[in-house]
Amino acid sequence: MLFLVGGLMPDMKLLTVAIPCYNSAEYMANAIESLLPGGEDVEIIVVDDGSHDDTLKIAKEYEQKYPAIVRAIHQENGGHGAAVNTGIDNATGLYFKVVDSDDHVDTEALEKVLDTLRYFSREDDPLDMLISNFVYDKVGIPEEEKKVISFEGVLPEKFVFDWEIASRFRKGEYMLMHSVIFRTQILLDTGLRLPEHTFYVDNIFVFEPLLHVERMYYLNVNFYRYFIGRDDQSVNEAVMIKRVDQQLAVNYRMLDFFTDNSEEISLNECRAKYMYSYLEIITTVSIVLLILDGSDEALEKRKTLLNYIYSKSKRLYAKFRLGIIGSVMTLPGKTGRMISIEAYKITQKFYNFN
Repeated sequence: MLFLVGGLMPDMKLLTVAIPCYNSAEYMANAIESLLPGGEDVEIIVVDDGSHDDTLKIAKEYEQKYPAIVRAIHQENGGHGAAVNTGIDNATGLYFKVVDSDDHVDTEALEKVLDTLRYFSREDDPLDMLISNFVYDKVGIPEEEKKVISFEGVLPEKFVFDWEIASRFRKGEYMLMHSVIFRTQILLDTGLRLPEHTFYVDNIFVFEPLLHVERMYYLNVNFYRYFIGRDDQSVNEAVMIKRVDQQLAVNYRMLDFFTDNSEEISLNECRAKYMYSYLEIITTVSIVLLILDGSDEALEKRKTLLNYIYSKSKRLYAKFRLGIIGSVMTLPGKTGRMISIEAYKITQKFYNFN
């Protein structure tokens, strides 16, 4: 499907929001309800990824009650990535957003987001990516103490900017899936297909499409509420260590994309700087998780990862080893591993990770 610019077509929505669901019956309504105030400008695609509870039943009930807004799609279980793929495949919105079933959006901020997208939908030169803030909605933390990931003071407000401005991100500042809304055609131009049965694919989602992003806009509102607190959540540290092979699978794909497209990426030095920084962070997370595991097998996987980087690009390997994060995370021996773990704990505290 091709999306025309310079105004919305009669059968086109302004914004498609995909909600991937797997056994989400207990909490998915919160996500859907938070988006309904957007009215018929918003298309909510609830993707039931082979659930065994009442997820599909609830999705169908919302579809029946709000037929002009909600669409329920059932598929065999393929994981979060497969559900996002289905959302993209069925999107009729000029812009595209993913909201996980245990998260929600701020209704007041939603109105401002839609006003902004509506304005840019009338432009002949369309906006490629809208960036907003998100909140770590961590269980047990008072509202006033919850961590807000804001780009105020880093990104300009009230005008469209390019990668020269976006490269101002400092080390550790980056855009997660929760931060961004892509123009749908960008995802189609990228040919983005997230891997199935794999966690942490949201990192691919906010990495590969950047190759086609040129025009960006920052809206300083706390739009997305990222829930943290379930014991089985994929960002739980113990769960991440257990699923380190899936983290590594995502890491390897991002390494391949960066090196295989290095010539095109390097055409824009500022974009290349940002994408390298993001890749460095993801690789650091992989190495830290392997260190935290501490088994001989895990430490061998760390060695394999570093060797793979070297085989793909000696230049990238050297840059990674010489970087601040890379030099810490590749220190040899027991002492090096202890320093790496302490570095991770500092990062964990700063970002309010679970």
